[in-house]
Amino acid sequence: MTITSYADLLAAARSQAQPQRLLFAFARAELPDDAPEPQRAHYAERRGGALLPVMCVDKTLAELGSFEDLVAESRHTGADWDIVFVTTLSGRDGKAPATAEAEAPLNMMVTYIHTGQVERFLAFNKDGELLAINS
Repeated sequence: MTITSYADLLAAARSQAQPQRLLFAFARAELPDDAPEPQRAHYAERRGGALLPVMCVDKTLAELGSFEDLVAESRHTGADWDIVFVTTLSGRDGKAPATAEAEAPLNMMVTYIHTGQVERFLAFNKDGELLAINS
Protein backbone atom coordinates (compact mmCIF):
# COMPACT_ATOMS: atom_id res chain seq x y z
CA MET A 1 0.00 0.00 0.00
CA THR A 2 1.32 3.40 -0.94
CA ILE A 3 0.91 5.98 1.79
CA THR A 4 0.10 9.44 0.48
CA SER A 5 -1.94 10.81 3.40
CA TYR A 6 -2.58 10.46 7.11
CA ALA A 7 -5.72 8.47 6.32
CA ASP A 8 -3.58 6.06 4.26
CA LEU A 9 -1.23 5.69 7.22
CA LEU A 10 -4.09 4.75 9.53
CA ALA A 11 -5.49 2.31 6.96
CA ALA A 12 -2.07 0.68 6.52
CA ALA A 13 -1.64 0.37 10.29
CA ARG A 14 -5.10 -1.20 10.60
CA SER A 15 -4.24 -3.75 7.90
CA GLN A 16 -1.24 -5.15 9.78
CA ALA A 17 -1.38 -8.65 11.25
CA GLN A 18 -0.56 -7.32 14.74
CA PRO A 19 -2.11 -4.26 16.42
CA GLN A 20 -0.04 -1.12 16.05
CA ARG A 21 0.87 1.77 18.33
CA LEU A 22 1.69 4.95 16.44
CA LEU A 23 4.57 7.08 17.65
CA PHE A 24 4.53 10.83 16.99
CA ALA A 25 7.43 13.26 17.45
CA PHE A 26 6.50 16.89 16.90
CA ALA A 27 9.31 19.24 15.86
CA ARG A 28 9.75 22.94 15.27
CA ALA A 29 12.04 24.37 12.60
CA GLU A 30 14.51 26.89 13.97
CA LEU A 31 17.32 28.92 12.51
CA PRO A 32 20.65 28.76 14.33
CA ASP A 33 22.05 32.18 15.30
CA ASP A 34 25.21 31.57 13.26
CA ALA A 35 23.41 30.35 10.13
CA PRO A 36 25.02 31.42 6.84
CA GLU A 37 23.02 33.50 4.39
CA PRO A 38 22.02 30.60 2.06
CA GLN A 39 20.55 28.75 5.06
CA ARG A 40 18.74 31.92 6.14
CA ALA A 41 17.23 32.26 2.66
CA HIS A 42 16.03 28.65 2.68
CA TYR A 43 14.56 29.12 6.16
CA ALA A 44 12.71 32.26 5.01
CA GLU A 45 11.19 30.14 2.23
CA ARG A 46 10.22 27.48 4.83
CA ARG A 47 12.62 25.00 3.22
CA GLY A 48 15.33 24.82 5.84
CA GLY A 49 16.45 25.22 9.41
CA ALA A 50 17.29 22.90 12.24
CA LEU A 51 14.57 20.62 13.61
CA LEU A 52 14.00 20.76 17.35
CA PRO A 53 11.74 18.06 18.83
CA VAL A 54 9.21 19.72 21.15
CA MET A 55 6.94 16.83 22.22
CA CYS A 56 6.24 13.15 21.68
CA VAL A 57 3.16 11.01 22.07
CA ASP A 58 2.17 7.43 21.42
CA LYS A 59 -1.35 6.30 20.57
CA THR A 60 -3.18 3.15 19.63
CA LEU A 61 -5.36 3.21 16.54
CA ALA A 62 -8.44 3.28 18.79
CA GLU A 63 -7.16 6.54 20.31
CA LEU A 64 -6.69 8.26 16.95
CA GLY A 65 -9.13 10.21 14.87
CA SER A 66 -8.47 12.48 11.92
CA PHE A 67 -5.34 14.51 11.38
CA GLU A 68 -7.35 17.58 12.31
CA ASP A 69 -8.11 15.92 15.67
CA LEU A 70 -4.40 15.32 16.24
CA VAL A 71 -3.58 18.96 15.47
CA ALA A 72 -6.37 20.18 17.76
CA GLU A 73 -5.12 17.98 20.59
CA SER A 74 -1.56 19.25 20.09
CA ARG A 75 -2.76 22.85 20.52
CA HIS A 76 -3.73 22.05 24.11
CA THR A 77 -0.06 21.45 24.97
CA GLY A 78 0.96 24.98 24.06
CA ALA A 79 3.99 23.62 22.16
CA ASP A 80 4.38 25.15 18.71
CA TRP A 81 5.44 22.72 15.97
CA ASP A 82 5.94 22.65 12.21
CA ILE A 83 6.38 18.96 11.39
CA VAL A 84 5.19 15.74 13.00
CA PHE A 85 7.21 12.60 12.38
CA VAL A 86 5.37 9.29 12.61
CA THR A 87 6.32 5.64 12.84
CA THR A 88 4.66 2.51 14.16
CA LEU A 89 5.41 -0.04 16.83
CA SER A 90 4.00 -3.49 16.21
CA GLY A 91 2.26 -5.53 18.88
CA ARG A 92 2.56 -9.19 19.75
CA ASP A 93 0.09 -11.99 20.28
CA GLY A 94 -2.82 -9.83 19.14
CA LYS A 95 -2.12 -7.03 21.63
CA ALA A 96 -0.87 -3.53 20.89
CA PRO A 97 2.33 -2.48 22.65
CA ALA A 98 1.84 -0.73 25.99
CA THR A 99 2.77 2.92 26.41
CA ALA A 100 5.81 1.87 28.47
CA GLU A 101 7.12 -0.06 25.45
CA ALA A 102 6.97 3.12 23.36
CA GLU A 103 9.31 5.16 25.57
CA ALA A 104 12.61 3.86 24.17
CA PRO A 105 11.49 4.08 20.51
CA LEU A 106 10.22 7.64 21.10
CA ASN A 107 13.58 8.57 22.60
CA MET A 108 15.28 7.10 19.53
CA MET A 109 13.02 9.17 17.29
CA VAL A 110 14.15 12.31 19.12
CA THR A 111 17.79 11.28 18.67
CA TYR A 112 17.25 10.64 14.97
CA ILE A 113 15.58 14.03 14.53
CA HIS A 114 18.48 15.77 16.32
CA THR A 115 20.96 14.06 14.01
CA GLY A 116 18.94 14.64 10.84
CA GLN A 117 18.19 10.96 10.22
CA VAL A 118 14.49 11.48 9.53
CA GLU A 119 14.13 9.58 6.27
CA ARG A 120 12.95 6.52 8.22
CA PHE A 121 9.77 8.33 9.33
CA LEU A 122 6.71 9.69 7.62
CA ALA A 123 6.46 13.45 8.08
CA PHE A 124 3.41 15.69 7.91
CA ASN A 125 3.07 19.45 8.15
CA LYS A 126 0.27 21.12 10.14
CA ASP A 127 -2.00 21.00 7.10
CA GLY A 128 -1.70 17.21 6.99
CA GLU A 129 0.41 17.20 3.83
CA LEU A 130 2.89 14.34 3.56
CA LEU A 131 6.37 15.80 3.23
CA ALA A 132 9.45 14.52 1.42
CA ILE A 133 12.39 15.54 3.57
CA ASN A 134 15.92 15.29 2.23
CA SER A 135 18.42 14.90 5.02
